[in-house]
Amino acid sequence: MKSIVAFFKLGSLLAVVVLAASALQSSAQGSAPALKNIILVHGAWADGSSWEKVIPRLQERGFHVTAVQLSLASFEGDVAITKRAIALADGPVLLVAHSYGGAVISEAGNDPKVAGLVFVAAFAPDTGESSFSLLQQVPATPIMNEIREDDAGFLKLTEKGISEDFAQQLTAKEQDTLFAAQGPAAATAALGAPVIGSPAWRTKPDWYIVAADDRAISPELERTMAQRMGAVTITLPSCHVAMLAQPEEVTRFIIRAASGGREN
Repeated sequence: MKSIVAFFKLGSLLAVVVLAASALQSSAQGSAPALKNIILVHGAWADGSSWEKVIPRLQERGFHVTAVQLSLASFEGDVAITKRAIALADGPVLLVAHSYGGAVISEAGNDPKVAGLVFVAAFAPDTGESSFSLLQQVPATPIMNEIREDDAGFLKLTEKGISEDFAQQLTAKEQDTLFAAQGPAAATAALGAPVIGSPAWRTKPDWYIVAADDRAISPELERTMAQRMGAVTITLPSCHVAMLAQPEEVTRFIIRAASGGREN
């Protein structure tokens, strides 16, 4: 850590990035210096406030946190939004994503400043795969019956979808807020758009949280994606929005990733 601080004082940002990325890449063989910059990427039917319980916990522990606001209008646009947040970070970055946000960081994470990726009940598409194409690999989850499409091709969840399938472990007040604030997602341009090129999780350290009580993304699919990535994985007794249902556990796992820990 002292060597990293010295690099900052010398103004050698490139050296810091290379050092942190290299340390995390080899973290299976030993510990790595903690990253201080964390970028949180939300999923469909949500916004940056879906991290509201995690953000203060990370800040209290000294992390520099940014929660992006995706448009959910196009996958390409959301990748660009995330890349802008990466560009503004003053050093190496840990990307953390929920749900559809996992597809976004799978592409945006190829940025050289990104040292690692954390997936929270998130999609992790390979080249040519999309969030929707991954869903088609397993039986439909209950939430699929509660999605409504408008005339412009954007999808929203019903109140029942929020309360029973998206956030069933939250309070009624929290569920009402999520329903009111949900961000409609473009069916084709966002959720149906494939990852172009090789996903970042193929070359960078990654961590995964499986939500055992997920009724939006099948826990079976989550485990399959985590295994395919070779991710350090934990399972929480959580609904789809694990960062709201289990914020302390999610925060601890993010900190573990930022520290380079790969112990199961």
